[in-house]
Amino acid sequence: MSKRDYYEVLGVGKTADESALKAAYRKLALQYHPDRNPGDAAAEEKFKEAAEAYAVLSDAQKRGAYDRFGHQGVQSAGGAQNFDPEAFGDFGDILGDLFGFGDMFGRRGGGGGGRNRARRGEDVRYDLEISLEDTIRGMSAEIQIPRMDRCHFCNGTGGEGKDGLTQCVTCKGRGEVLLQQGFLSIRQTCRTCGGRGQLVRKACTKCHGEGVLRSEKKLRVNVPAGVADGTRLRLNGEGMAGANGGPAGDLFVVLNVTEHPVFDRKESDLHCTIRVNVAQAALGTDVDILSFDGLENVRIPEGTQHGDQVRVRGKGVPFLNSSGRGDLIVNVDVRTPMKLTREQKKLFEQLRETLPTESEPQERGILDKVKDFFV
Repeated sequence: MSKRDYYEVLGVGKTADESALKAAYRKLALQYHPDRNPGDAAAEEKFKEAAEAYAVLSDAQKRGAYDRFGHQGVQSAGGAQNFDPEAFGDFGDILGDLFGFGDMFGRRGGGGGGRNRARRGEDVRYDLEISLEDTIRGMSAEIQIPRMDRCHFCNGTGGEGKDGLTQCVTCKGRGEVLLQQGFLSIRQTCRTCGGRGQLVRKACTKCHGEGVLRSEKKLRVNVPAGVADGTRLRLNGEGMAGANGGPAGDLFVVLNVTEHPVFDRKESDLHCTIRVNVAQAALGTDVDILSFDGLENVRIPEGTQHGDQVRVRGKGVPFLNSSGRGDLIVNVDVRTPMKLTREQKKLFEQLRETLPTESEPQERGILDKVKDFFV
């Protein structure tokens, strides 16, 4: 009997990504697993069929060959009779999550699989508060990080001296035990030793058997110019210590930029607001602004209206890891005086007589009409 299409077996389309494939396989594995269908040969075959399909489609190289040549292109990947779950790590991880088998499949030739394998340490997050000026100029900061380091007195074993550790009597030092689950031979992490293969007989006096020591480390963080709020800086290997000789995790420094009382950042531009009176707006004027580059003279052109913007090129935030800078955007707030002296009032009355009357209702612009259409 010819094999069914692997995509059809999993019930996914040919454009399915890795997460969709895994979700489909998990659903079928849960439905047809032999432990849930004892004595049901048809369910067992469906379980094997789904496992074979997932083994091929989850491997980019095998999937490419299958998409081009069909089942003939992946004959070496095996049919159900040749499918080897032990050689397919993700298969064990998925079923372990479903049925609580832990590390179901160890590595061949093994001993000491499961949790006894080297594991990378956890990543650590540190929040660093910086100012807007720091994002423009760049800065360097010294931070102090609490962490867990491998105990150098026992090399992370938790045992004191040569006799500090003893072989686990349950798994005989392998770190895992062999169980029979239906038609599968399952390697499960040894619960007695937690997969280490050894037990602490005499605890290390420094780490008290934990294998790690709590410490604090001072690090210098270089913050480049142009960073934005929420930027994460990675310091490789400065996280938690790895287990069983594994590498340390990384430290992520998350930057929190405090608000500035004058300037507001939008991407690489800096925005600020200045107030001018009606005479300055009408006649034009020069305004001095204290920017991060010193005193900046900004020309407010004649006839400026309330809400107009004046752009000063190259006085904004530097582009991250690049040359050039954003702009300084000056928003103009035209203020009308609320109290006038007798002389000022007389001058405004004279000005009113010379200016054209603009009190007639204005025709709405096209944007206002479009807004009404969608309301």
